[in-house]
Amino acid sequence: MSKIKEKIWVQIFIIYTRYLIGGAFVFASLVKIMGERFTAESGAENPIDSSWHFFETMYASGLYWKFIGMAQLLAGFLLMTQRYAKLGALINLPIICNIFIITLSYYFAFTPVITGLMLLANILLIVWDWNQLKVIVNLSPSFSNYYKLEKDIFWAIFGIILFCLITLCKLFMSIENVLFWFLIFPILGIASIIIGFKRGKKRKKLVFNKSNI
Repeated sequence: MSKIKEKIWVQIFIIYTRYLIGGAFVFASLVKIMGERFTAESGAENPIDSSWHFFETMYASGLYWKFIGMAQLLAGFLLMTQRYAKLGALINLPIICNIFIITLSYYFAFTPVITGLMLLANILLIVWDWNQLKVIVNLSPSFSNYYKLEKDIFWAIFGIILFCLITLCKLFMSIENVLFWFLIFPILGIASIIIGFKRGKKRKKLVFNKSNI
């Protein structure tokens, strides 16, 4: 397992998994914090056992609706900072697990596939950091001496930039500039992968050389 973790491309995959889950939750949280419906219309007239009625009930609760949004925002932000991603993954686990069960309990078409994949991705993040996280079940943590790409300040800065862009996207996005935002994120993502990969290879080489001195 440690041999796999040492690979730069595997670490980048984990970093972007955090970005994707965190970014999705930040975007979804802002709807709730702003006190808006998750759906386009009121679901009050729909059958009580329908998903639309369920969302309308949560929306009508007011404080609870915003509380869910704040919890999602916190978890998403922590995941995107990379440095506090372990805490973010732990906070996010019960949230995404709850969402997955909700999508199974009501008719959501193929949505359970998406939420199920997000749940598996969140579990993957916890498994990835389990050597340090196992202290929460009263086991002694263990630490590896391989170079951890996530410690590079570049990824934390890029995560905060993404967080700000997603927030601006949600607050000010209109139909006319949807294409603009959907182009910006892939371009930024590809550019950061190239920069981050080069920085990682260079820093990993420096760490290796120092360890052999």
